[in-house]
Amino acid sequence: MVLSMKKYKIESVENYKQGLTAKESLLISSLARVDKKIFSINDARSVIEKETKKIMSSLIRKKWVLPLKRGLYAIVPLEAGIKGADSFILHNFIIASYLVKPYYIGYWSALNHYGFSEQIPRTTFIATTKPKIPMDIVNANYYFVKIARQKFFGFQEVEMEGGKVNISNPEKTIADCLDHPEHSGGIEEVARAIYFNHEEIDLKKVYHFAKRMGNMTILKRLGYLLEVTNLIDNYKDLFDPFSPSKGYPALDPLSPKKGKHLSRWGLLVNFELNPNRWIY
Repeated sequence: MVLSMKKYKIESVENYKQGLTAKESLLISSLARVDKKIFSINDARSVIEKETKKIMSSLIRKKWVLPLKRGLYAIVPLEAGIKGADSFILHNFIIASYLVKPYYIGYWSALNHYGFSEQIPRTTFIATTKPKIPMDIVNANYYFVKIARQKFFGFQEVEMEGGKVNISNPEKTIADCLDHPEHSGGIEEVARAIYFNHEEIDLKKVYHFAKRMGNMTILKRLGYLLEVTNLIDNYKDLFDPFSPSKGYPALDPLSPKKGKHLSRWGLLVNFELNPNRWIY
């Protein structure tokens, strides 16, 4: 019984492969040979100069190629089975790495990647220095956060599903989330990440990253979060003394700008954090 099932799978894949024309086979094999799992229409034209669009349409129809967006495609591996593109799942981070340059995966997406957040965001957040409108690709959302060049640092290249992607390192992730809580699940999600993972995060690095980014609001939020979670005594060397800059930015950009002005941290505390309820 096992042997017959194995034979069926082999024959099914072979029948699927036989659906390729000579030019289609040449295109797929040529791209695979140079490890182009995701490729552009220009990559295809470099292999097949004539009737490129016609060939691509045929490959999409036969489920050998998955269209990601206009002009960008993914080769469906044989492991996907006889259903081809219908059963092929490509990691959002891999797709994100082809959508804009320069880039790195950050904010809530990176927070979840490191296990600092149990929530899985429906959107992939991508930091870049260029303005770019959000995109929907294969039932997934991609949001681009335009940041100043002085903030574009602190990321690393990691291998993922046979590809390589840029993602902010743990400390830069925390600094970015404090810079933009609205792209990180809100201030409570950031506070929980720091509270439960502070021993794994070098908060001195976060502090210095905030200085390098030139945004005092990051430090205001960090100091307040450490205080409200009773961790501030562990970081006296960073925040004692602390002299906040002028102005009262909101603790949580997602909440109404109503609340208490806290002079010690120079913050408008417009969201109530209660760490006691996090452990239940």
